[in-house]
Amino acid sequence: MDLRLVSHVLFLRAALRRRDRWDAARIAAHQDHALKELRRAAYAGSEFYRRHHAGLHDAPLDQLPPVTKADLMAHFDEAITTPDLTLAALEEHLRSLAGSGGDPGRPWRGRWWAAATAGTTGRRGIFVWNRAEWAAVLASYARANDWAGLYARLALPLKVALVSSRVPTHQSAVVGASVRSGVIPTLRLDVTAPMDENVAALNRFQPRILVGYASALKPLAAEQQAGRLHIAPQGVMSASEVLSPHTASELEAAWGSAPFDVYAATETAGIASPCAYRNRHVYEDLVIIEPVDQAGNPVPAGTTGARLLVTVLFSRTLPLIRYEMSDTVRLDGRGCPCGRSFTLMEDIEGRIEDVLHLPGRTGTVSVHPIVFHDVLDQAAIAGWQVIQVPTGLRVLLAGLTPGQSVEGVRAAVAGALLAAGALDISVDVQVVARLERTALGKAPFVRALKDQP
Repeated sequence: MDLRLVSHVLFLRAALRRRDRWDAARIAAHQDHALKELRRAAYAGSEFYRRHHAGLHDAPLDQLPPVTKADLMAHFDEAITTPDLTLAALEEHLRSLAGSGGDPGRPWRGRWWAAATAGTTGRRGIFVWNRAEWAAVLASYARANDWAGLYARLALPLKVALVSSRVPTHQSAVVGASVRSGVIPTLRLDVTAPMDENVAALNRFQPRILVGYASALKPLAAEQQAGRLHIAPQGVMSASEVLSPHTASELEAAWGSAPFDVYAATETAGIASPCAYRNRHVYEDLVIIEPVDQAGNPVPAGTTGARLLVTVLFSRTLPLIRYEMSDTVRLDGRGCPCGRSFTLMEDIEGRIEDVLHLPGRTGTVSVHPIVFHDVLDQAAIAGWQVIQVPTGLRVLLAGLTPGQSVEGVRAAVAGALLAAGALDISVDVQVVARLERTALGKAPFVRALKDQP
């Protein structure tokens, strides 16, 4: 690890632990001050934000126009606050990193860490952090371990196994390479590798923490139950994909405790994670999140927003102010037996791209992924996908649980669609050895046609 980075991360982790004792008033005061500093830096260094917020430099946050990934990438060189960086140079760096299989944990030009999104929700995004910002990213991910009660000690290394993407431009790869050390031995496994290889590697490594996509953890839980995987992690953390209640129960059955459902994104790093009571708290000292409806109006606590606006309080190189994400989340109030006053995130219900728009009896009907979860979570051994094709829907099942049949699953899906208001459409159910994954190894539950609204 970069020693300067290590010292900065350790300093920030200590600061974050002290913030665990803050009350709501202290959190709000910190947000107000940090937001002012962020906007001051953005207006001083970013031509894009000066123009995007023209006439609103003193306006409240909720009056500022949102920023989409497409906006940011189209005006990247104006949005960045340092003349040392351009989008073209960063793209070339990431191409070189992917082509050479280089170490993503080493800072580019000795100063910068970069990662790219997969582009599954539109244009591919590229994001970059300086040393102080990258330390904040790493500290935010480390907070998930702290809140779960999983600590690294010199006498007891925190062995972490990460089952996700080995693509060096993916943030999980950059994070894993950055934290790898004697205190935090890290095993990075490719979610697309043969299952027997990953099982053998995990059996040799014996992680204290197992981290991965929900679609990667589910088949590993089946391997544990079948007696081929023999690990006893103190904590299992699901990240980057929606964790359904059924999959969570399978992970708990395999390893003896409920998983920790961590909410994070490449652009923002950690957003929320559970405490020991499995209540998910928002990292309000690092981000401001605003669930909004389709018109961009804030939704009250207890209501699921149509999308999410996120302001990253520590971003300076590439400021993110009311950055639009397609996640649909529901916030709750405050108060938890753990003693933290950070707002609770009640649920993450998926992404709007996962909502299918199908012909209905009274026009187009929107079918939420929960319709498929209710039917398919217990039908597949190692996961499922629903892929919309021009002729209807293709349902992929990674193995079929005992008592289920292809025709029975087809009828159940068709019935659920009719109950949701959709017209009778073709449903093709296939049992497959492996699910279709994105370039970064994710297996989206529901994949819509690209030309949907």
